[in-house]
Amino acid sequence: MPQKVRIALDAMGGDVGASVVIPGAAIFLTRHPDAEFLLFGDRAVIEPQLAHHAGLKKVARIIHTDVAVSMHDKPSQALRRGRKIGARASSMWLAIESVKKGEADVAVSAGNTGALMAMARFCLRTLPGVDSPAIAAVWPTMRGDSVVLDLGATIGGDARHLVTLAVLGSAMASVLFNLERPTVGLLNIGVEEIKGREEIREAAELLRAMNLPQLEYVGFVEGDGIGQGAADVIVAEGFSGNIALKAAEGTARQINEFLRGALSRSLISKIGYLLAKNAFKALRDKLDPNKSNGGVMLGLKGVVVKSHGGTDAEGFAYAVDVGYEMVRYDLINKIIQMLNRDGSALAQAPTAQEAVS
Repeated sequence: MPQKVRIALDAMGGDVGASVVIPGAAIFLTRHPDAEFLLFGDRAVIEPQLAHHAGLKKVARIIHTDVAVSMHDKPSQALRRGRKIGARASSMWLAIESVKKGEADVAVSAGNTGALMAMARFCLRTLPGVDSPAIAAVWPTMRGDSVVLDLGATIGGDARHLVTLAVLGSAMASVLFNLERPTVGLLNIGVEEIKGREEIREAAELLRAMNLPQLEYVGFVEGDGIGQGAADVIVAEGFSGNIALKAAEGTARQINEFLRGALSRSLISKIGYLLAKNAFKALRDKLDPNKSNGGVMLGLKGVVVKSHGGTDAEGFAYAVDVGYEMVRYDLINKIIQMLNRDGSALAQAPTAQEAVS
């Protein structure tokens, strides 16, 4: 029997905390019974929720803390107040620290994104050759799924940072999609080589010059190309990546509302809905942001997954699914192997001037 995956949950994270985290963990457990949980948070809040899920209670242990990171805390404040000081620490910090100590294989939190990234980076540190971590997620497209990063971990970044993101994203795509050489595109305002910020154009020159064996650079991708599945991996710096994500999620919810309104206008539309109910359900599932929930913080010496703060229990379960898969696919070691293949992939990078000369 395979070893159980040990999952640390920040039970106080997100808009409503344990009332979503615990039912979400219970839903996940029905799909993956080979898991066990460390639940970090206020015992008085967690236990009443856990009482409704006997199966989860058998494989879960509560580690009490009444310190929680607010969704409105600045990352610096959260890091200062939320990490371990004496015997007290926040539920978010303790969940991440359990990964560092080897007590858990993955930490999942729906809490404050900036705080989670700051704590994860401070506690776990980054892998050799990686200066700044990134948030990567699986994005449903018309051709299947793509990995998109960075979705908000690091704002800005030079050309070498974008190249690093390409390597990290390719590692995730290769293990998730079983691809030997994933295709990679850079998110830009146009596909022409003269368009976009200087850093993006320089990153394109670097990727072409390096010709890395672990990825195939295919050029610039416009915003609409993400949904079209223009590449297995789409790379953006954190500001534009986060805007793209939020815009896509908002559009999906808007389309769902339009469909709901259109199908309730008349008797004929209601009959049409009944006749095509399965097709509409499949469409709603594709458009449901909760079913694509869970961003992996790539580039750290450990697996940390960020869930949407406002998700429901089903959505949180999907985020835990992502963490489980990253552990089962041995993501960290695969990333290290990819970074080290043929020497250090990042150390090979010429300067931007060398690339264009």
